[in-house]
Amino acid sequence: MPDEHGQLTVDGDLLRVLRERRGLTRAALGGLVARTEDWVKKAERGERSVRTLAMMMRLGHVLGCTDISELTGVAEMSIPIDVGGRMSHPGAVALRAAVHAPLFATVSGTAEDVGELAGRVRQSWEVWHTVRHQRTATAAVLPGLIAAGHATVRASEGAEKRRAAVALAETYALAQQYAAHTVEPELYWVIVDRARMAAEQADDPVALAGAAWIVGNGLRVTGHTEEALRMVGEAADTLRPQLESGSDRLRATFGSLCLHAAVTAAQERREGDAWRWHDEADRTAKQLGSYVHPWTMFGPGNVAVHAVSISAELHTPGAAVQTLARTQPDAIPSTERRSRLFLDAAKAEYQRRETSGALTYLRLAYETSPEAVRYVPSGRALAADLARTTTGVLSHTAHRLADDITAVAA
Repeated sequence: MPDEHGQLTVDGDLLRVLRERRGLTRAALGGLVARTEDWVKKAERGERSVRTLAMMMRLGHVLGCTDISELTGVAEMSIPIDVGGRMSHPGAVALRAAVHAPLFATVSGTAEDVGELAGRVRQSWEVWHTVRHQRTATAAVLPGLIAAGHATVRASEGAEKRRAAVALAETYALAQQYAAHTVEPELYWVIVDRARMAAEQADDPVALAGAAWIVGNGLRVTGHTEEALRMVGEAADTLRPQLESGSDRLRATFGSLCLHAAVTAAQERREGDAWRWHDEADRTAKQLGSYVHPWTMFGPGNVAVHAVSISAELHTPGAAVQTLARTQPDAIPSTERRSRLFLDAAKAEYQRRETSGALTYLRLAYETSPEAVRYVPSGRALAADLARTTTGVLSHTAHRLADDITAVAA
């Protein structure tokens, strides 16, 4: 149930029923979730608001729940309890239904004018990059875009069919960004594969290179960094001979692949390769002028963000902080990317054992975009680590920030 601040909370009556059903005393339940008997008593009576997802997950595990809604009583806010630490977003239910929609059901989507469909996809990407709660806003439109995209591809022919396939590939690219860390691996990889198949159907080298960026994201997030490097490296090599004569879209896609390779190499501690790829991306960004890729946001600002990310991945926090000092956050045309910049800065400060700086940048990341921190495992982990290790006058600040980051809005 929502509390007076509009945030989802544990229903005290449901908590008591679930506890008694498991045969646990208040003292026993409190011990299992690292809280006191009095804490449980107040939670059951509604005198204490339990609003952080971390605590809801912990209670759910102990009480044998499979979904947060069993604790909150709000069925429309379904958040599966996942032992792997994945934080599901409520919009995942509708996305899952759209991805697995019947192939021959006419109600699953209506064909649109290809130009209008492409415009809607670009507008949805703009929403992703400009609003603070990008996952929630995107979840509202993704199912309809997927249905319309498939219907339009089926209804089109020739060049229009290929254009529709490009729009569908970009739709699934957006779905992948939404789905990262929020859906089960099986659904995530279906989305990635759909993006690749749509790009292949488009018969467009730039669209296919974009698909390599998408697949590379999936490979990297699952720890297959060598395969990710090979995927994006081959795509970049394919586009490189066309940089002089190609479109801004081609050059920006190439630059996006370079940054992808740079971060991936940094994760492998391949410092030379990481900065070589970054330098190539930087040169490409300078050639583009004011053009920014509509969904990767490749441009000078994005290059600056990745410089901080690379330094953080290489565990050279001093370099990350120095790079940040030369970066203008307002020059980054993406709320989500600005939040990532501050999150990487917080990680660098934490590596330097600068607790105050880490808390400051983590708060900036959260205030810039709560969902860009809340649904990223490293963001939640950093918040938890700071809450656990911070002592003295900053301890309360660290705990409050951790609670804010893991709170779920109703």
